[in-house]
Amino acid sequence: MIKFFRKIRYDLMGKNKTGKYLKYAIGEIVLMFIGILIALQINNLKKIKILINLEVD
Repeated sequence: MIKFFRKIRYDLMGKNKTGKYLKYAIGEIVLMFIGILIALQINNLKKIKILINLEVD
C-alpha cells in the first residue's frame, strides 16, 4: 500500500502537477486524521468496557 502511494506521489511531482499533488497530500492527511480518531475511539471504548466490568465485580 505504501509503495502504491509513493508511486502516485512521484508521478505527480515528476509531471509538475502541483495542484493535484496538493490535493493528494491534503487527502492523505485527512485519511490519517480519520484513522487516528478511529483508533482513539476504539481505545476509549475498551477503557469504558474495562471500567464497567470492574464496577460489576
